[in-house]
Amino acid sequence: MFHGFAFSTVAERSDCHPAAWRRPFLRWLDGIEAGWAVPLLLVCFVAVWTAYLSIAYAGAGLHPDVIETWTFGRQFAWGYDKHPPLMGWIAGAWTAVFPLSDWSFHLMAMTNAALALWFVDLISRRFVVGDKRVIVLLLLMLTPAYQFHAQRFNANSVQLATWPLATYCFLRAFETRTMPWAAAAGLTAALALLGKYYSIFLVMSFAFAAMAHPQRRAYFTSASPWISTAAGLAALSMHLDWLVGHDAPIQHALMHARSTLATSSRDSLFFLLGLAAAMAVPAATWLIVAGARIRSFTTEMAALNGGLRLLSYIAIGTVGLPVINALIMGTDLPSLWALQGLFLFVVVIVCGAGYPIARFHTVNIAVLTAGIAVLAAIVAAPLHAFYRNRHGYEEGRTFYQQTAREATRQWRELTGKPLEHVGGTESLALATAFYSADHPAYGLPVSIHKTGADSGSEGWISLCFRDQADCIGAAEAAAARSGTYVKREFAVQARLLGWTGCKRTVVAFLVTRPKEP
Repeated sequence: MFHGFAFSTVAERSDCHPAAWRRPFLRWLDGIEAGWAVPLLLVCFVAVWTAYLSIAYAGAGLHPDVIETWTFGRQFAWGYDKHPPLMGWIAGAWTAVFPLSDWSFHLMAMTNAALALWFVDLISRRFVVGDKRVIVLLLLMLTPAYQFHAQRFNANSVQLATWPLATYCFLRAFETRTMPWAAAAGLTAALALLGKYYSIFLVMSFAFAAMAHPQRRAYFTSASPWISTAAGLAALSMHLDWLVGHDAPIQHALMHARSTLATSSRDSLFFLLGLAAAMAVPAATWLIVAGARIRSFTTEMAALNGGLRLLSYIAIGTVGLPVINALIMGTDLPSLWALQGLFLFVVVIVCGAGYPIARFHTVNIAVLTAGIAVLAAIVAAPLHAFYRNRHGYEEGRTFYQQTAREATRQWRELTGKPLEHVGGTESLALATAFYSADHPAYGLPVSIHKTGADSGSEGWISLCFRDQADCIGAAEAAAARSGTYVKREFAVQARLLGWTGCKRTVVAFLVTRPKEP
């Protein structure tokens, strides 16, 4: 008790007579309600973490998931082979404005994360003002979701932004029961589903929260839920029509539904533990800030106002419903699939706290968050880059650009024509499509013919690492069936700022005169 009193006294003294280094932070916090403090925070967040990614992955290529997202976005479609279309649309729109480069995609990933945090703030400001709005964002920045998870821009990370946006619109629709917000709730829920089908658990959590809420009768007897449903189905109609003739995304999703009860039970346990681990640092930080006041937690949660109570039910649903589904359907359940829903718990706990937070604590959280980000960018990132230059990645990211350049050079030297198609091991083929100056289509012409694309191919190349026997066997068989081909090998070596690193050998099959389809 004495320790808590002393700590409170230090906080009060600091707020009354702040140290010189604290004053810029205090001026920044004064700008929250003026409207510039949160945007400044998000701009700094994007700048620092984009720098981190650019340094940490210098000398290496983008993650295969990111390049696959770009590959989808090269052609507008209402769906793609593995996933619904939103991530491809975003990548396509982004590259229509920004250059095709690593830093551009790092910026896109961090912009998506910042947009997600902006939508979270839209929710927070419904319940609190001032410092608590920033505390919600700072605590979320202490999770791995908005930096390390976000940097791999794919169907999972695109949900970082769609989930809080859909939640905000649903909250407004539930509270106002007006047509515009009801339609917005349906449209944004559909947008989340167009990001990843896993978002069905968010939509189901909306239904669960509405049924569990004391105001359920007023909501369900209004037109709001039915307007939302109609708007959502209308927004999904083109994708659903596309799915009728293309079941590849459904088949891909069903690949995750082959587990036994024992495996699903284990996955569910690790799912919960993984989410708890992701929340460990912000939870510990909040415990320090709350101090002895944490004893009132259960009382405060029981006294939540209507909006926060609705969010608490949604939060429970986004964790509980996937576990129930996994146990019944035998599905996989990695915790990274649910990281985009962690904001719900932070909003409910921070906004539901009935006590004020001293500026002393808010500044300390800001310094902690900023310190971690800056140290990551200036210390951890260079160390990571040099380590990976020496040891490489399992998927071969260190060699992507060298492989693409050499494969393109050899193809042009042999044929005198641009490279049109590339296949082989998925990571190398995707990377060559991205990094080659010719930007060939990903996939061999045979598969492209089946989708109805142009059949006027001038040949293709398949690429495998020499230690990938299965890939080499399949590529050689495909080359032998398709026409005249040349088999070549070339070595690639990582290089970072003049430092040579790990080596690997690539096997290439160049089909120069394919048979007519």
